[in-house]
Amino acid sequence: MFTLPALEFEYDALGKYISKDIMELHHSKHHQTYVDKLNAAVDATPELAAVSLDSMLRDLASVPETVRTAVRNHGGGHYNHTLFWQFLSPNDQGEPSGPLADALKAEYGSFQAFVDVFTEKSLAIFGSGWAWLLPDMSIVTTPLQDNPISYGQPEPLIGLDVWEHAYYLDYTYKRADYVAAWWHVANWETAAQRYNSSVAK
Repeated sequence: MFTLPALEFEYDALGKYISKDIMELHHSKHHQTYVDKLNAAVDATPELAAVSLDSMLRDLASVPETVRTAVRNHGGGHYNHTLFWQFLSPNDQGEPSGPLADALKAEYGSFQAFVDVFTEKSLAIFGSGWAWLLPDMSIVTTPLQDNPISYGQPEPLIGLDVWEHAYYLDYTYKRADYVAAWWHVANWETAAQRYNSSVAK
């Protein structure tokens, strides 16, 4: 059975950038729904009982067709949000340092240039989806609850949820304001650890 992961901070820890109401709704309602519906799909398909979510998402074609869409949507939602909570920090970390900072500078010229490109791609997503930074410093986007590993790409270093449920209570239709606020709560320590691990492989 898949379970809702606990947050490493309180719902109100992100302050003015992402409100307690948004965090509570996003985590305890939206993410919980993905978990519940993923469990229902797996329960209905005994051959998936011993298969990890990572394996299912990396090879969706092997998932029985009767539950493939549910695994893609709800399994993807669970996977993406489990990462997303780790990509948030109550402490404004400014920008990364060390090897990750060097890699971003080498690819984009400066951290601000990276921010500009990531922001542009986040705002260009039509409807709901995600923006991700990959270990090779490329920025990719995925629709709905799709994720890089389902496209044969490596696990992301950091990612941003641009579904309306992630920001509408705080920012209404103003996605640009939400994206601008997110930079203040982005967890670059986690991103740097993930980058270092990817380089060491």
